[in-house]
Amino acid sequence: MNAPMLILDRVSRIHGTGPATVHALTKVDLEVRPGELVAVMGPSGSGKSTLLNLAGALDRPTAGRVLVDGEDTTTMSPAALARLRRRRIGFVFQDYNLISSLTATENVALPLSLDGMGTRRAHKLASEALAGVELDDVGPRFPDQLSGGQRQRVAIARALVGDRRLVLADEPTGALDSVTGEIVLRLLKQRCDDGAAGLLVTHDARHAAWADRIVTLRDGRIVGVTSADTDPSTLLAEIPA
Repeated sequence: MNAPMLILDRVSRIHGTGPATVHALTKVDLEVRPGELVAVMGPSGSGKSTLLNLAGALDRPTAGRVLVDGEDTTTMSPAALARLRRRRIGFVFQDYNLISSLTATENVALPLSLDGMGTRRAHKLASEALAGVELDDVGPRFPDQLSGGQRQRVAIARALVGDRRLVLADEPTGALDSVTGEIVLRLLKQRCDDGAAGLLVTHDARHAAWADRIVTLRDGRIVGVTSADTDPSTLLAEIPA
């Protein structure tokens, strides 16, 4: 069996001190392996965003360890963390986070360019990544010339370009209609089936049903792990809006 791409080992995150202390996560254990898509659900304030930030090395735990591709992010320097994010971790956000002045190809190539790769090589890999999300012909277009679904697929291509094999998706279908959202989820699941490891934060049980496992958070703790064949209506009943 493949080694986990992401490990959260007894991870806790505390914000503030004294009466203002907030236990955002408490002793969370989670592994995500290559080829696996894991969905994270829970009510507002349950710790979903905190978990994603820790998994993406955007924040450090108060206690415990976070390992990405075997590297312990809790002991790395800021420069090493930045390199890890550029080379191993891809982020997909609800609002796309594309740069309006760059073409689709340039947006996808940006992490490679920031890492020092030559323009020609970076653009070649970006074009291949766009083809992988069925956008062969949009490379020269700017974000405002694309539909919402196309922009999100560009964001997925950017998240997977190069050697990055951990994809963190934060409500990636929230700004899309149901049909386009399903296309995006299908692409995300396909890329995980092809070998990427994926962590999907969503409030929609129908979207979580695309995952191989569904992790439920409440008050900063994992309170349940279910398989993808769980009836979505059960999850909807368990998780408050």
